[in-house]
Amino acid sequence: MKKLSAYNISKSYGDKEIIKDISLEVYEGEIVCLLGVSGVGKTTLFNILSGLLVPNQGKVLFDDVDITGEAGHISYMLQKDLLLPYKTVLDNVSLPLILKGESKNKARAKASNYFQTFGIDGSQKKYPHQLSGGMRQRAALLRTYLFSQEVALLDEPFSALDTITKSAIHCWYLKVMEEIKLSTLFITHDIDEAILLSDRIYIMTGKPGQITSEMKIDYPKPRGEEFPLCKEFISYKKQILSILHEN
Repeated sequence: MKKLSAYNISKSYGDKEIIKDISLEVYEGEIVCLLGVSGVGKTTLFNILSGLLVPNQGKVLFDDVDITGEAGHISYMLQKDLLLPYKTVLDNVSLPLILKGESKNKARAKASNYFQTFGIDGSQKKYPHQLSGGMRQRAALLRTYLFSQEVALLDEPFSALDTITKSAIHCWYLKVMEEIKLSTLFITHDIDEAILLSDRIYIMTGKPGQITSEMKIDYPKPRGEEFPLCKEFISYKKQILSILHEN
């Protein structure tokens, strides 16, 4: 089932065209990557998909309903976790439910049910500064999930983590996504990360930014530590590098 669709999206600021004629789809339970170098317009596209910006051309559909320019339908997690330092982890995570009108106690109870699934059980009464970078990202992802349990946009969610932490959270992320089945579109410029996590990859290149290629990662999940070392992974990486160098 198609959850999120974008058709012929273009956006300009004055005479400068940022993205041009972009179409993409995310199906139920899919992890889809938008891969491209910095400055190609990926974040502009995400702002349009989330309803924060209105495109000059094109439309965005959620469950086949036109939501172009309407915020609040799709959750959006930025590169920084943006946890509020003066609130406990539980109150940070509960915030989307409270903003939707639920009582604080009910929101806390509902959010608490997911702390074990997201690997942060025991942190409910702690404050963000008491958590590691990986734990903060898990909390931020849970907050994103509670805003919308159907579709999430993740803008370079793991780029601030060190290599060892990032490797561990990649394994965790694949495991938890298999469990919660959240339809996800995420931005990265890390080719290895894109191949490891994605069901499909859209490659975005050029100025204005356009989707120039789509690639399906046909490798079973869950993907273990051996996947980045196998011949299939290396083949996907060579194909992507070839596309990027051509553009």
